[in-house]
Amino acid sequence: MTATGAAFRLATLAGWFINARGGKRLGLAALAGALATLSLPPAHALPLLWFAFPVLAWLLRGSDRWRSDFAIGLAFAVGHHVPGLYWISAALFTDIGRFWFMLPFALVGLPALLGLFLGVGTAVYGWARRRFGLSGWAEAVALALTWVAVEYARGHLLTGFPWNLIGYGWTPVLPVLQITSVTGIYGLSLLTVLIAVLPAAGVGARPSWRPALAGLAVLALVAGWGGWRMAGQGLDDVPGVTLRIVQPNIPQALKWKEDAKLDNLRRLITMSGAEGWDRVTHVVWPETAVPYFLSSSNDDTDQLPLTRMLTQIAPPGGALITGANRLATGPDGNYVYFNSLFALTQGGQVVASFDKFHLVPFGEYLPLRSLLPKGMKAVAAGADFSAGPGPRPLLLPGVPAASPLICYEVIFPGAVMPRDGERPHWLLNLTNDAWYGQTAGPHQHFAITIVRAVEEGVPLVRAANTGISGVVDAYGRVRGALPLGDSGNLDISLPQRAVFVPLYADYGDMILGLMWLSLLLAVVWNSWRRQGL
Repeated sequence: MTATGAAFRLATLAGWFINARGGKRLGLAALAGALATLSLPPAHALPLLWFAFPVLAWLLRGSDRWRSDFAIGLAFAVGHHVPGLYWISAALFTDIGRFWFMLPFALVGLPALLGLFLGVGTAVYGWARRRFGLSGWAEAVALALTWVAVEYARGHLLTGFPWNLIGYGWTPVLPVLQITSVTGIYGLSLLTVLIAVLPAAGVGARPSWRPALAGLAVLALVAGWGGWRMAGQGLDDVPGVTLRIVQPNIPQALKWKEDAKLDNLRRLITMSGAEGWDRVTHVVWPETAVPYFLSSSNDDTDQLPLTRMLTQIAPPGGALITGANRLATGPDGNYVYFNSLFALTQGGQVVASFDKFHLVPFGEYLPLRSLLPKGMKAVAAGADFSAGPGPRPLLLPGVPAASPLICYEVIFPGAVMPRDGERPHWLLNLTNDAWYGQTAGPHQHFAITIVRAVEEGVPLVRAANTGISGVVDAYGRVRGALPLGDSGNLDISLPQRAVFVPLYADYGDMILGLMWLSLLLAVVWNSWRRQGL
């Protein structure tokens, strides 16, 4: 078959989607959204994007009113988020007797809520497409701009939830992933959707593969630049630092049981002190690894037996770094709770601490609590946690300064490092993904951490209760990891940070804004030119 013949076959297929109506059209939109999900971790079936986004473009091309545009976008997003976020409901099964009523919201309600963002976006896109007569490449660019605007809004409004951004599908393809050092993950999402939707631009009065080939050429240029960026960048290790990352693999159902807490703690201590401990400088435990309250004060005599128990496996000259909850007295005299990180030395001293600053809605606190039923509690907390002050350097003995992140905090691009003073050398992420079992969630979470390392140009160290624990260097290469569901230690060096600070680390989403506005102006200019203005 000739290229021209194949282009006409593509046009015939496009016509079938364009002419779809009613429930059939919404079903096709949901199916296309689900296929787009398979491009994300852990499947990484990226070629499916070259089907999913042209289908979305063709379905919207067949719409002639904003209500249909909204419904198509909503259906695509629900189809995308239900299989992408199904794992959230797994957390409810740790105590399904208490949280059964939240199951429909976790499975369908949250995807529908997130789908409203895309529904509004496609409604605006459809209006602009008809009002300005967008077609061809301008139509494709406008849809890509809409998609990334929706992702950005979803990542920032209502506390933000930038999970499963479409660019995360590229985490195994490191040459392509390097562009996030310039544009950030939202910029990679913009390029991804634009390149994937360009085949739809070739369907018109004269069907052609040229737009699709142009997109592949852009992808090749991005990958070529990324390969050049990585070439020869082996990155040495920080001298004199050996980390022991401990992954105890304690099931969430056992983690907080009164008759199991002490055994869980002893298990961590035993694992930490296993063969090779004398060659380790720092031991790293996961989020809330210590199932008791700790204090940031060294004068708290009530916790002395606990700190002595913990510091027996703090290496000489280094520290034990662990997650634990912290109890403090607020200004009104009432107790306040924090999800915290502590660093303890062999002398029994708490030398550094950090409080989580970006809390999980409904997991660690209840938003709009006054409007909710009395007695309702967050899934992961008996009482609402309080938020810490934000990113800051963690100064530890025997190792360069780190920027600590607890669990969910690592998912927010551009918000993982303090922006004042000297930049920390590495990112330290403690997490507990045991809530989600053997699902896609922990794989998605680990992929997100890889992108943060590339964006900021620093290595990332991750300790997870049930996995995936590991160390990622400043170019996104996984130096070592413990698989999901395994129990064990990972003894590993700390890589050096990148020689040059990435543009994204310096300028954040300003570069994305310039990209977005430049492409928008190109679409506007094309519209004016076509209308003879």
